[in-house]
Amino acid sequence: MIRRNLTVRLFLRLLPVLALAAALPWTFAFWIDRGWILAVISVLVLLVLMWWSLRHALSPLRALFRALAGSVNTYRDGEFNFGVHWRSGDELGELVDAHGELGEVLRAQRQELVQRELLLDTMVQNTPVAMLLSADGGDGARRVVYANLAARKLLNDGRKLEGQRVAELLGDLPVELREAVARGGDSLFAVPVEGDEEETYHLSRRHFSLNGRRHELLLIRLLTPELRRQEVQTWKKVIRVISHELNNSLAPIASLAHSGAELVRRGRHERLGEVFSTIEDRARHLEGFIRGYARFAKLPQPQLQAIAWTDFLGRLQRQIGFELDGAGGDLRARVDPAQMEQALLNLLKNAHEAGSEASPPSDEVRVRLLRLPGWTRLEVLDRGPGMNEAVLQNALLPFYSTKRHGTGLGLALTREIIEAHGGRLSLQNRTDGGLCVAVMLPEA
Repeated sequence: MIRRNLTVRLFLRLLPVLALAAALPWTFAFWIDRGWILAVISVLVLLVLMWWSLRHALSPLRALFRALAGSVNTYRDGEFNFGVHWRSGDELGELVDAHGELGEVLRAQRQELVQRELLLDTMVQNTPVAMLLSADGGDGARRVVYANLAARKLLNDGRKLEGQRVAELLGDLPVELREAVARGGDSLFAVPVEGDEEETYHLSRRHFSLNGRRHELLLIRLLTPELRRQEVQTWKKVIRVISHELNNSLAPIASLAHSGAELVRRGRHERLGEVFSTIEDRARHLEGFIRGYARFAKLPQPQLQAIAWTDFLGRLQRQIGFELDGAGGDLRARVDPAQMEQALLNLLKNAHEAGSEASPPSDEVRVRLLRLPGWTRLEVLDRGPGMNEAVLQNALLPFYSTKRHGTGLGLALTREIIEAHGGRLSLQNRTDGGLCVAVMLPEA
């Protein structure tokens, strides 16, 4: 089959028009000899025939262009079931085929998008986190735009929330939730329930602009079940640690007491001093262990006093060695000197122990003092082996320890002290080896 291009097809369709145009002067010359009126009439008849022939020849093209324009409008409206067919092998056929392929691509993309939206909506609706999206209304009040099933159940007994004013909705909710929303930012709050029980929630809020309107997304998550599971796991770990430590001390004490009794029965008193000395050592170790737990559980509120960091760290250097970096002559803080000294001693002892574990061992321990806007940053740096990701994530948790005889309370107690002063504690590996423990404290 010979493929005709668009030029040939147009020429064949316009051939009658061209023939009439060629006949026009001959017709005019023929009829002008018989009178002007007949000549003008013949010309008008030929022009009408040319117009009709031209319109008839181009009508399929006009229909095709109208169909293409209509399909584009349907695509703009989000409908992709409209198709255009053109039986030809010319350039217009290629255009229609390309247009049809574009429609297939848009149709497939729209179907995939709908499936993703359905999947996302299913996930959002079935998540246990209450999600409440609100936006500025035309009347100046914030209104609920979207709420999932968890939000409806938590905030409105399962009823629809869309369209309600946020202020009116919050007015009927527990005062703890209203205060958490009023504070702004992310926060934890507890709502009393039956008896002395309470439910703990985490509130998170985010702001963004959508279609020129300011939106706010509230995420409310019930933490009580997770906290209870964590509490049970923590108590189990505490019991394991305490049981292990008690067994390590009581078993030798019981054995030595039995040996001492045997020595007394046999009249061999010369070894009793060694037995009693060992029993005393184990008892004092157990006493120190219990005292450490008690100190962690009953950490008193810090008694703040004004200190100069240079003097404070100078006194600390006389107890444990380290190099001091940074000019901190004018840096001051309000801290509890005893608690802060205990916290920094814990960090410095850990740094020295980490250096002894390095290969080769290193005694390089440095303290760097930096001033940041509104904060004082104190870094304890060592040249030990650092920490892997698992240890970094758990090192600040109570009772977590990688040491054989560690209690897991040193860093946890330090963190409690720092946070009681309104500060933060973080750990990170140094790029050139070792660990950096950073203490951020509000500037006095």
